[in-house]
Amino acid sequence: MKKVITDPQIQNKPSLLKKWGWLITIWFCSVLALFAVSSLFRFLMTLAGMKVK
Repeated sequence: MKKVITDPQIQNKPSLLKKWGWLITIWFCSVLALFAVSSLFRFLMTLAGMKVK
């Protein structure tokens, strides 16, 4: 049976670039989702007759 090494100094930590990459990816996806939902609401409100003059 193999022993698992749990010493935090031995384990590889993710690089700063990888952390920033995930942060930017998650932020971009959330902005894109917000845009999609707001566009859907605007489309539905236009169908209901509420138009911006």
